[in-house]
Amino acid sequence: MTGHHPWRGVLVATALPLNDDLSVDYDQYAGHCAWLVENGCDGVVPNGSLGEYQVLTPEERARVVETAVAAVGGERVMPGVAAYGSAEARRWAEQAGEAGCRAVMLLPPNAYRADERSVLAHYAEVARSGLPIVAYNNPIDTKVDLVPELLARLHGEGYIRGVKEFSGDVRRAYRIAELAPELDLLTGADDVLLELAVAGAKGWVAGYPNALPRACVELYRAAAGGDLGTALPLYRQLHPLLRWDSRVEFVQAIKLSMDIAGRHGGPCRPPRAALLPGQEAAVRAATEKALAAGLS
Repeated sequence: MTGHHPWRGVLVATALPLNDDLSVDYDQYAGHCAWLVENGCDGVVPNGSLGEYQVLTPEERARVVETAVAAVGGERVMPGVAAYGSAEARRWAEQAGEAGCRAVMLLPPNAYRADERSVLAHYAEVARSGLPIVAYNNPIDTKVDLVPELLARLHGEGYIRGVKEFSGDVRRAYRIAELAPELDLLTGADDVLLELAVAGAKGWVAGYPNALPRACVELYRAAAGGDLGTALPLYRQLHPLLRWDSRVEFVQAIKLSMDIAGRHGGPCRPPRAALLPGQEAAVRAATEKALAAGLS
């Protein structure tokens, strides 16, 4: 592990295994977290959007965090603590701390298009929990863009230690490094992993290791280490899958790949609908091709 920086390395935004009746399979989830770490991942991020946190009850959401901590240890668990209200998000951060987690991941206010003052106030309130915060910039889904200048301000105020960058704009890596050199950049979208690793990312909050952890860890280690001879061919092989992480159907796609790879992905809770036949065929073909190539 990375000591005082538990958000560094490959942290898997875990998919949440559901039973056919859409109840949470906590035993499967515990086993999944342990399996990811056994296969080289540095930690897990429960209750991210991939973990369908928005459609969990408060009791389920708390138990998911506790299950992950029991499976792999609190230093390896960085839960998402997003909520509509700042007080609610702070309570989730406090719950994470009580469970033994060493850091949390936090979206900006996402119930509306928040202005800069609201964003600063939101992170200030959750920072009062005392846990290090990794901001999550996802302007596609939240409509709030944590641009480099705003990230530098949040870091300068002491509210955040890192950022999961999901804008897809790899040029931002260099601007963030100029404005806030001590702020850790984490790759937030699987399909820009190589570009951001080369630009100096300290970690990857990743989706596709849920299905293919060893290959994804090998890719990250090679890319972060500057071994492009290893990283680039592997990236080309994996990219037909990695790009699904940036699509609307990313949860369904990753769960399907998990099922094909012999893991338990299972269904999604509504309103997420099943993949269309063409989408399912594309994910299935790409997953089977990767498995046939020996990637796992």
